[in-house]
Amino acid sequence: MATATEQPKKSPVRFIILGIVLLVGGYFGFQKIRFAFTHETTDNAQIETQITPVLPRVAGYVKTISVNDYDSVKAGQLLVEIDDAELQTQLEEMQADYTQTEVDIVNAKAALNNALVSLKVNKGNIDINKVRLAKAQEDLKRDQALFAGEAITKKQLDDSKFTLETAQKQVDNSTNDLSAAQSRIAVLQAAVKKAEAAMAVKQAKIDQQKLKLSYTKVYAPCAGKIGKKNVSEGQFVQAGTPLFSIVNDTTYWVVANFKENQLHALTPGKIVDIRVDAYPDLKLTGTVASLSEATGAKFALLPPDNASGNFVKVTQRLPVKIWINDVNKYKSLLRAGLSVYIEAAN
Repeated sequence: MATATEQPKKSPVRFIILGIVLLVGGYFGFQKIRFAFTHETTDNAQIETQITPVLPRVAGYVKTISVNDYDSVKAGQLLVEIDDAELQTQLEEMQADYTQTEVDIVNAKAALNNALVSLKVNKGNIDINKVRLAKAQEDLKRDQALFAGEAITKKQLDDSKFTLETAQKQVDNSTNDLSAAQSRIAVLQAAVKKAEAAMAVKQAKIDQQKLKLSYTKVYAPCAGKIGKKNVSEGQFVQAGTPLFSIVNDTTYWVVANFKENQLHALTPGKIVDIRVDAYPDLKLTGTVASLSEATGAKFALLPPDNASGNFVKVTQRLPVKIWINDVNKYKSLLRAGLSVYIEAAN
């Protein structure tokens, strides 16, 4: 029998297990440390794509909506139609006003034509009165010779003088009538040009109104998928009010915000590893496209001013744009805004 002072022998299994655990832990710890020294990482990154807002260009009540939430659309597809009854009525009024302007132009041209005819008559009257004036001058000379020879009476000579004065006044009046007719023609020509200019202005307004009518139909500016709708049928919308957005579902990239002391590992063309939080088993690679020319703080609404107050150094982050390699292979899984983890070797 064993004495009471004898100690039971310790089993070596637990030491073996402890050693294995320490070795495995040390191995993975070493890998972690080595990875930290040889790679730059960040989880301050997300998937981006082009998001295009759909905005109406005229105000009005929504007549029809041709899409639902998250529908796929093609470029140029009709999305929303705004009631155009009021704009159509305004167009008809403008067209009627345009027709009235056409009539005004016809009347102005007719008045101008009449004035031109009257001008010809006035010129003819001047020629006739000049002939009469010449005859009166010859008659006066003849009567003056006859009166000197006492062949006619003083009254006959006075009648010849009166006839000459009358002929001269008629020539003067005809000349004045011609000047007035010429001035009237200038006025009527200006009236025609004014009416034609008014017609051009009204035609421009009609074209503008037709353009507004075309804006009552809102088409997709690009292909993609509809986001959540912010409009319903019968709702009144103002010009420029966001109705919904179209998300480009063919092109994706990543914007990663690396710390400024990590940028030495990031140059355009560098291949990086991408892990998407939503798909832990999905392994993606990307290519660094470009680095922002300013830190994220500089794009803030109220950027910090280090020259004021007490200075506390804060490590800045710089946005880095990364293209996703073979994006067409994974675009059915990718969504804008998904968080990702980026690894870049030094």
